[in-house]
Amino acid sequence: MSKVAIGARTLLYPLPTILIGANVDGKPNFSAYAWCGIANGNPPMLSVAFQHKRHTLKGIKQNGTFSANIPSVDLVKEADYCGLVSGRDTDKVADCKFSLFYGKLTGAPMISQCPVNLECRTLHILNLGSHELVVGQIEEVHVTDSCLTDGEPDVNKIQPFLWVTRPTNQYCAFGRPIGEAFSIGKHVKG
Repeated sequence: MSKVAIGARTLLYPLPTILIGANVDGKPNFSAYAWCGIANGNPPMLSVAFQHKRHTLKGIKQNGTFSANIPSVDLVKEADYCGLVSGRDTDKVADCKFSLFYGKLTGAPMISQCPVNLECRTLHILNLGSHELVVGQIEEVHVTDSCLTDGEPDVNKIQPFLWVTRPTNQYCAFGRPIGEAFSIGKHVKG
């Protein structure tokens, strides 16, 4: 199998699409991000990479809190819009007709239409160069009741979507199952 070196790039698949929320100067704002992931298990934490100029980052720094909202495939247009325009220039909540709610943390607005919402307290902001990496501790998780199976979030009901970078530059629905985790690998060595 032949390999071609293509240079150091940010290629990691899949990239989930989430909407990060923060109050900026007292006004709720959301922006779409794909450079995110789980950073720690106990206590539960996630990380998100922000360009320095991002309006939402300003709100995170002001409040020390933010939300991570997981949109379903039904919200792909709104999620894309939130990544295309700046909250400096428009009210994304009004434009997208989002219904908001707050939980434990002030300054962390959440979108009711998103099936999963995570309230996060900012723990670290690391300047990495082109981006600042925000690490937040997940203080509470809210899940739409119809997206639960036996009391647990069900990804098939949540219907999150992924962003695929170039050359396709598309959003894709979550894929089909190909094997049972922590089980299928047991068959590798006899």
